[in-house]
Amino acid sequence: METTAEGLRIGADGAARCAWAGEGADYVAYHDREWGRPSADDDQLYEKICLEGFQSGLSWITILRKREAFRRQFAGFAIEAVAEMGEADVERILADPGVVRHRGKIASAINNARAARRLRDETGASLAAFLWRFEPPAEERPGHVTLDWARANPQTPASQRLAKALKAKGFTFFGPTTAYAFMQSMGFVNDHLEGCCIRDECEQARAAFVRPA
Repeated sequence: METTAEGLRIGADGAARCAWAGEGADYVAYHDREWGRPSADDDQLYEKICLEGFQSGLSWITILRKREAFRRQFAGFAIEAVAEMGEADVERILADPGVVRHRGKIASAINNARAARRLRDETGASLAAFLWRFEPPAEERPGHVTLDWARANPQTPASQRLAKALKAKGFTFFGPTTAYAFMQSMGFVNDHLEGCCIRDECEQARAAFVRPA
């Protein structure tokens, strides 16, 4: 299937999707059912922080295909469970070819669980409530999400603020570009391109979503 000038790809089902989703069933399912849909679940948000960190320097499809192995090794990305992991767990995870075997990123995932737990203890609020404070205001968003805009904005003022705030809370492997990929995937913004068959669904999901306080 060819990619249109607008950055869309017409699938075998006749639907237009963001071209990055390709034609693989796993990638299309991720695009259609998950990317851009908001969540207030702390463990789910923490999982994405970790996976976006692991993705740095790699393709997202690589991470997506290793996701279940990551979940097995990181206790389903339950913050409290991962926060209790130590050096022996780092060595155990490093021995698994099903994950990205990068010591720094594995240690970072454990560190970030501890940082998330500490943040919750310090603020008395959820991780989700902290993160959603960085949803960008309307004036920082484009009127239309085009391919040119997406290419020109791998990070944004909001993602810079989020990355800085999490760094101050002790999070690692989470710079402003990674932060923006996280915000796109978790529905803090709707970056499905104009004309994508999922864009309106995500707009409706964001409109109905109750932001955590």
